[in-house]
Amino acid sequence: MPEISLTTLVLLCLAALVAGWIDAVVGGGGLLLLPALLLGIPHVPAAHILGTNKAVAIVGTTGAAVTYVRKAPVQVWTAVRIGLAALTGSMCGAFFAAGISSDVLRPVIMVVLLAVAAFVMLRPSFGAKAEGADRAPLTRARIVTAIAVVGGGIGFYDGLFGPGTGTFLVLALTAVLHLDLVTASATAKIVNVCTNAGALAMFAYQGSVYWQLAAVMAVFNLAGGMVGARMALSKGAEFVRGVLLVVVFSLVAKLAFDQWA
Repeated sequence: MPEISLTTLVLLCLAALVAGWIDAVVGGGGLLLLPALLLGIPHVPAAHILGTNKAVAIVGTTGAAVTYVRKAPVQVWTAVRIGLAALTGSMCGAFFAAGISSDVLRPVIMVVLLAVAAFVMLRPSFGAKAEGADRAPLTRARIVTAIAVVGGGIGFYDGLFGPGTGTFLVLALTAVLHLDLVTASATAKIVNVCTNAGALAMFAYQGSVYWQLAAVMAVFNLAGGMVGARMALSKGAEFVRGVLLVVVFSLVAKLAFDQWA
């Protein structure tokens, strides 16, 4: 592990705490955690940054997922199947990533995110209540669509490019499975655990994880994730919707900065 000062370690732990909270509520914690690691431990291989990030994030994501499962109406087996599809999709995306320029992808993702933000703002009822919650359970067709489109499609994007994957998961699960935003966030956490586990296993196999640093930061990420999940459950869909919009606009700003700054 590279030598870092106590001040840098404290700042990295604070970033992990806030990132865990953001990730638990609506996804997108990597917007904070990855830049923090890049600034805190510069001049190290990019793979070590990504591997350490996954080692930290999986702990907070797992804590949030457990908190959600205990208190939210999550269909765990459905979420795991979507997660396994996302794991496969992310591996395929990573295979093609070398041939794709992020300079081409960033403008496309920015347009998509702005369209999503406009949709959420113009439809205040989106994700406020699960459609058909008082009627039939999830149909087989919707579950298959979620596995293929949400799992495979967003998983592929995660391997290909990555930023905002958690946020896209929440939005897609809300739209495809007709979940409310809180249940969609809970389901997305289980999917994220599956994809993070696969990625972490690969980075660990390659020796690209700073385990000591990750262990310290993971404690704070876990605390942030559990607090975020509890807040989302207690405050409801309107709270999640507000955080979602903040994260979407933050992601657009970061992508714009990376593209043109």
